[in-house]
Amino acid sequence: MTGWTFDQPRNVACITCRSVVDGQPVLVVTHYEDDHSWAFLDGSEPDDATALLVAMSTVVDRHPDLHDISDLPPGWSAKRDAAGQPWSMRQLSEG
Repeated sequence: MTGWTFDQPRNVACITCRSVVDGQPVLVVTHYEDDHSWAFLDGSEPDDATALLVAMSTVVDRHPDLHDISDLPPGWSAKRDAAGQPWSMRQLSEG
């Protein structure tokens, strides 16, 4: 994969967790509709103690397979059971 395929620049902040930055697979991705921001999480229950705000490139460079879902529309979420598994996408409910 060459080039940056997301709708936000490499240096835009995203939400993630310590385990993803440390190399654990991204299992849940959310592309928020209100500001087009992204979250890349490991699938565990969110925990403020391990939450991080980092540049998108910090996550995507460690997990280049995320380019496969860079076209996830704003207001949608994607989930998979394990790295290498297919993504299941759903539209987030409003309100």
